[in-house]
Amino acid sequence: MSAAVSVSGGIAPSRQILAGFVLALGNFMVILDLTIANVSIPHIAGSLGITLEQGAWIITSYAVAEAICVPLTGWVAARFGSVRTFVLSMVGFGIFSLLCGISGTIGMLIACRIGQGIFGAFLMPMSQTLLVKVFPPEKANMAMGLWASTLLMGPALGPIIGGWLTDNFSWNWIFLINIPVAVLCTVLAMALLRPIETDREVLPIDFIGLLLLVLWVGCLQLVLDLGRNHDWFADPMIVALAIASLIGFVVFVVWELGEDHPIVDLRVLRHRGFSVSLTVLSLAFGAYFASFVVIPQWQQAWLGFPATDSGLSSSFVAFAGLITVGLVAFLLDRFDPRLLVFCGLTWVGLTTLIRTNWTTDSDFWTLSLPQFVQGLGVPLMMLPLTAMNLNTVDDDEVASAAGLQSFVRTIATAVATSVTLSYWGDTQRLARNDIVGTMQPEAAQANLSGLGFSPDQTLQVLGNMAELEATTLALIHTFWVTSSITLFAAVLIWLAPRPKKSGGMSMGH
Repeated sequence: MSAAVSVSGGIAPSRQILAGFVLALGNFMVILDLTIANVSIPHIAGSLGITLEQGAWIITSYAVAEAICVPLTGWVAARFGSVRTFVLSMVGFGIFSLLCGISGTIGMLIACRIGQGIFGAFLMPMSQTLLVKVFPPEKANMAMGLWASTLLMGPALGPIIGGWLTDNFSWNWIFLINIPVAVLCTVLAMALLRPIETDREVLPIDFIGLLLLVLWVGCLQLVLDLGRNHDWFADPMIVALAIASLIGFVVFVVWELGEDHPIVDLRVLRHRGFSVSLTVLSLAFGAYFASFVVIPQWQQAWLGFPATDSGLSSSFVAFAGLITVGLVAFLLDRFDPRLLVFCGLTWVGLTTLIRTNWTTDSDFWTLSLPQFVQGLGVPLMMLPLTAMNLNTVDDDEVASAAGLQSFVRTIATAVATSVTLSYWGDTQRLARNDIVGTMQPEAAQANLSGLGFSPDQTLQVLGNMAELEATTLALIHTFWVTSSITLFAAVLIWLAPRPKKSGGMSMGH
């Protein structure tokens, strides 16, 4: 972000903690909404009469909208002021949360999720920037610790809250719960943050770059979301969308490299350390996030887990990360960040393989303990990698690097969701064909008939068994792939030179 940030001085010390809490709570709400819907997808799909694959659009629409709008944060904050941007974004996020909660069709829900993503894109960087202004320099580390804690608590509590609300009320409440939070943050922000408002200025905006960004990202996401249901490139529409995305991407890159005020500053990719670490981040985060999509769906749709139990199981990863995040912060100044990233990625990749032993008979703890073990290494993967991204560029490029990092991380989330569900579905169909080909239905039908099952019931039981086993085998194949990608990223990090700067995350955004 490019909005000017002055040293704290406008907010009385007695109000700084409350002001910091408001900003952290706003950021927490946005992070929460990245994962709160994951465990509710089966319920939403059943309620709206859609497939689980179509339900994934609820996740990807939010992520894509957020990714596209994050680069606009600097311009919006300069045009309207940082505090006004935070407040207006909070109001918009609350309104679209209400509309999501009352949606009766998948079309309306996706449109409102896009609205959530647009306003949520500004809340995250604005909360980070304003926290720096709320506290004096000597309390900057405390401020950033407060902000960083929301990055871990959001994924930890999102699945639990989402599962509990879905089981005890309805899926609508995973969105409606945002409304009182948005109202509280809006009122308190207007009362507390006005003294640190930034000056307004009109900056040039790269409209052509923005349109090209919307074009190629939007077309790419449509290819990923619709391709599996349209036989991929056998469908002329998918081919046309893919060509439009490719051409749009090429023109976007050429335009941005020649633009004086680019919407996404690609020039920072000239730093080998940044480009390598950014590639590693996209691969690692995409592979990591994939499990948050497929595991809850498998647990609920095929193992019969309540949404609450499924959410609790998924949250073990984030809760374990809270245990080790302090140690990782301590190690950042003392070891080569490439070594920390390598160890973290290797840990996450190898612990993913524990999941390949899961079966259709696995109980809650068999599924949850591997999640916890993996989570211990997640901060070792994410924190040094994020710091390394921002410490490998020039000081005046930190804001551009942070914006590009946020964009790539969010796009990786959307792409990973679509690709993982496509691979899982395609592999499941292949596995089912193999299982059906090796079954001996005559013997099974005789046994079931002896238990009083009718011929139609017997075929239904055998079909369900084949479907369950095929889905589980496909899930295990997915774990093998994500583990391989993570381990490949661990090796790739050594292509980056050791950063000349060291320490924790820079606060440019």
